[in-house]
Parts: sequence; C-alpha cells; structure tokens
Amino acid sequence: MARWSSCMALLVLAVAAQLVAADLSPGYYGSSCPSLESVVRGVVTQKMDDTIRTIGSTIRLFFHDCFVEGCDASVLIRSTPGSPTEMDADDNKSLAFEGYETVRIAKEAVEAACPDLVSCADILTIATRDAIALSGGPFYPVELGRLDGLSSTASSVAGKLPQPTSTLNQMVAMFRAHGLNMSDIVALSAAHTVGLAHCGKFRERVYGSPADATLNPKYAAFLRTKCPADGSSDPMVLMDQATPALFDNQYYRNLQDGGGLLASDQLLYNDNRTRPLVNAWANSTAAFSRGFVAAMVKLGRVGVKSGSDGNIRKQCDVFN
Repeated sequence: MARWSSCMALLVLAVAAQLVAADLSPGYYGSSCPSLESVVRGVVTQKMDDTIRTIGSTIRLFFHDCFVEGCDASVLIRSTPGSPTEMDADDNKSLAFEGYETVRIAKEAVEAACPDLVSCADILTIATRDAIALSGGPFYPVELGRLDGLSSTASSVAGKLPQPTSTLNQMVAMFRAHGLNMSDIVALSAAHTVGLAHCGKFRERVYGSPADATLNPKYAAFLRTKCPADGSSDPMVLMDQATPALFDNQYYRNLQDGGGLLASDQLLYNDNRTRPLVNAWANSTAAFSRGFVAAMVKLGRVGVKSGSDGNIRKQCDVFN
C-alpha cells in the first residue's frame, strides 16, 4: 500500500507539472513583444564579448533558480535587512556577478522595448539558451510564459542543490523530485563544460589522505599548482581546460580520462549506471545535443508560476 501511495503521489506531481507546462509556449510573446529574443540575444552577445565568465555564470544561475522553488527568478531577489533571500544562501554565494548582470541589463533592454510584459524568469530562460548556443552549444526553442515568484528566502535553499560531493543516489533523489531522471542528470551536468570552480569545491580530491584515486594523476598535479594545500586562498579553476569557452561534449571525454573537476562529475563515469551514457555522448555531439536540449526543456518547466502565484517584476532584483 505504501509503495502504491508513493507511485500515485509521483503520478499526481507529473500530471501537475504537465498542466503547468501546458501554459508555456515558444510563441508566447510573438505578438506582444516580437523583438524579445533578439533584444536578449544582443545583450548576451555583448556580455560574452566582455568575458567568457558570462557563459557559465548565466547557465548556473538558471539551474540554481529552477531547483529552488521552481523557475521563477526568485534567486535574483536581493536581501533586505532581516530578510535574507536565496541570493545570500550559502549554496548561492558563489554564483558569479556576471550572470546577475546579464539578466539585469537584458531586463532593462526588454522593458524599453516592451514595458511590463516579460517576466524576469523568461528573460533568464532565454539568456541561458543564448549563452549555450552562442558558445557553440545547441540552439533550441524556449518555452515562455512564466511569471516571477512572489517570495525568496535563504532558508528555502538548503538541501535543494547538488553538492560537489553528492553521491549518484543523492542526485537521483534530488532530480526525481523535479520530474527529472538519470539521463537528465548526465545531460545537465555537461553545463560544467564551461565556467569555473573554487578550489575549495575539490581540494580534498587533490590533497586528501588519501587523494582521490579516480582523479587523473597528471590533472591532480596541475590542480596542485593552482590551489594551495593549506586553503590560504581560494582561487578559481576552469572546469574544462581543453575547450573552456566552448559548450561542447568535451566534458564527457574529460570524465573518460579521469579529468572531472568535481567528485560529483567524475562519478558519472565511475558508476556503471551512467557510464554508458557518458561514453555515448562523448562519442556523438548530435546525441549529446538531443539529450541536453530535452533535459533543459524539462528543467525549464519545473515549478512554473502562473495566475495569482506570480507577477511580472519591473526590476528583477526587487519585488514590485
């Protein structure tokens, strides 16, 4: 009976997600703001010209937003005295300025073209797609029509985001809560083909007693030149040393060579349940692109706000 109840609960969640997703459409702003996507793409292009950090920071911002209270731009809200928001939760303090700045500037540009029509949640969704496509990844139609969330609290973040030391079972449980499966874990983890990570996220793999045996020895030696053993500083390291500015399937080839930077990356190759997909996507850009796009579309449907549960903010970092 308990197993049946659990299955029914998952079914109800899946149906609810489909009903919410049914309100989303790639052509949602087709008549009300036809220039929307070109406006956002122009901003993302300029920010990428300024720094490659725009790519990884924007993608990561989208993921952190959707995994906590859904894709509702709640991660963009700034804290006020006595009311810390998601932005200042421990797991979000490493989110880079460039991601926030890209969305802020895009929102200003969109407001100038189409005032009071487009949510920050949709702008973040478009900007993420563009950061991926403009850096060599797949271009795909984005479903639009989200509203911005009405709440954002730091306390809501704990336990909602994968950690660098998460086990595969822990990630499966976390993703499953959002209607995502093991294939989606492998696909979405490829976002680590761009961006940077602080040494503190992987220092134990390099200097632990013993050091992580799954880490390529040459790669470990390289990381020791970048990260002090005593933790006296916490510099950042490119997550993909081979093609750091390209969104590609090099991530999976790195895993095959013991070159996953985070332990939670490398385990995707080490675990028999996910290794076949890592190998398949390492060998086929087309197959990887299909799997990644499918996962991103599913992620973009998580916790979408509609009706009285949301609104359209005038400014992305403050509530109306």
